[in-house]
Amino acid sequence: MLLEVDDLCVNYGRIEAIRNISFTIDEGEIVTLIGANGAGKTTTMKTVSGLRPVRQGTIKFQGQDITAMPPHERPVLGIAQSPEGRGCFIGMTVQENLDMGAYARPDRKSPKIGQDRDRVFGLFPRLAERRTQVAGTMSGGEQQMLAMGRALMANPKLLLLDEPSMGLAPKLIQQIFDIITEINNQGTTVLLVEQNAAQALKRADRAYILETGEIVREGSGKELANDPAVKAAYLGGDV
Repeated sequence: MLLEVDDLCVNYGRIEAIRNISFTIDEGEIVTLIGANGAGKTTTMKTVSGLRPVRQGTIKFQGQDITAMPPHERPVLGIAQSPEGRGCFIGMTVQENLDMGAYARPDRKSPKIGQDRDRVFGLFPRLAERRTQVAGTMSGGEQQMLAMGRALMANPKLLLLDEPSMGLAPKLIQQIFDIITEINNQGTTVLLVEQNAAQALKRADRAYILETGEIVREGSGKELANDPAVKAAYLGGDV
């Protein structure tokens, strides 16, 4: 088991954002969390990466309890996040952004960094073309690619992707999801938070549905995509 979340509760002040959720991720999987706005998806992601404190419950990564581990230590273990809203360093170039993704790696001065950068450029040829361009002058789609590439530069065992298709044109959405599948095929486990439920379920090995901070349904991506209630609530009646 790569990630185990057990009985997790997270508050924003007195408001319960997540209540008693439990889920697991096995090595090599794509697991997706879907749900409406405010369901607790991003809060779950932030809590796994250490950006939200846990009121109750545990988070284990490769069997190690990381519930109280500071967020800056988690990339060293192998957890990296591409956040909602991308969060690129807008005054830095593409290559500088990518290099920031490797800041926590003990081997950051080794040739392996260059190899991983080449891997990112292979996945995102647009970034290779724009390696000297300042991130703030790039399109939203290009910045999304950069945020994902920066997270990959941490050489993660678990890649957290929060709303990677948000605000993108349909053609680019398809491309982003194809790249997510390729990242997984290359050996990186993925936890995906996504409002595009059709694409997310199509790519996911397993999925969890959140409503008002609780997991209300789980199953394989295919099972949930074919579930009439899920179709009606999240897929517009069809996949």
